[in-house]
Amino acid sequence: MDCFYAAIEIRDNPSLADKPIAVGGSPDKRGVLCTCNYIARQYGVRSAMPTATAYRHCKDLIVLPVNMPKYKKAAERIHRIFREYTHLVEPLALDEAYLDVTHSSYYQGSATRMAEAIRQQIWETEHLTASAGVAPNKFLAKIASGWKKPNGLFVIRPYEVENFIKTLSVDELYGVGKVTAKKLHQLGLKTCTDLQKLSLTELIEHFGKLGQRLYEQCRGMDHRSVEPNRIRKSLSVESTFPEDIRDLDSCLRIIHDLYEKLIVRVQQYAANRVIKNQYIKIKFNDFKLTTAETVSNEINLERYLALFQQIYLNEKRSIRLLGLGVHFCDENHSTFSLQQSLF
Repeated sequence: MDCFYAAIEIRDNPSLADKPIAVGGSPDKRGVLCTCNYIARQYGVRSAMPTATAYRHCKDLIVLPVNMPKYKKAAERIHRIFREYTHLVEPLALDEAYLDVTHSSYYQGSATRMAEAIRQQIWETEHLTASAGVAPNKFLAKIASGWKKPNGLFVIRPYEVENFIKTLSVDELYGVGKVTAKKLHQLGLKTCTDLQKLSLTELIEHFGKLGQRLYEQCRGMDHRSVEPNRIRKSLSVESTFPEDIRDLDSCLRIIHDLYEKLIVRVQQYAANRVIKNQYIKIKFNDFKLTTAETVSNEINLERYLALFQQIYLNEKRSIRLLGLGVHFCDENHSTFSLQQSLF
């Protein structure tokens, strides 16, 4: 879906259509944005940005509070449309899913025509636009889905994969964040063609387990199947530093940034899940990994800071990675549990 939460708010209040709109929290409560429309993005506003920062980018920005029950109802109706075409639907979030239509008989088995029909059906029933990517595997379909946003459709046919992948930036690959992208660029690797020059062994030496994934993706390969019953047990965000950090204030600032990103990710990918506990992960300069957790049914910054200091005061060593996460309760206990006060 295209800027899903904001699009729903604009649909329900058409007077907002030509204004910069975002959905998120209050700036005086350390709020962050869940999403924003494309007008706001022209000002440099983006999801996961602190609301106070967003206002500095766009003084006329209209920030609306999160109305998760409304978004969830719309998502349920959209996902029902998906399941009309195939039972192999793997939700990624309220507004996104993988569909395996390999054996679907609709439109003589044409995935492209099915994608177009689904987009049209969503527009007719919800008055919301969706973008779709059609490709031989999940990795390529995910990239294709963003290629013609908003309200677009992009198709990568099997015989087009080799040419498509050649010029694809390594920054687009799954699992490549800012730190990994910087490392790839330092090695002179900017496109998938560059990446193909390294052997599997070399990539694993440089990037560990991610090396296997990079080796396959730069060749357009992805063997993952669509899993309709996959249940997310946890969700986390983390950052690996180009240089080890020992300064306490720097670590606390990074934890605050990760906390903001985690809130947005939970809203996007697990808004209907009940949180069981929250945890912090720290990897020191000797690669020793330490974790700590505390029982909690909501995401709380102060608890993350307390967990960090609990570990850091005992270790007092340089840190190469920090991560924050949550574990969810069993699916049978799921309800909408995120407190709106978080925003």
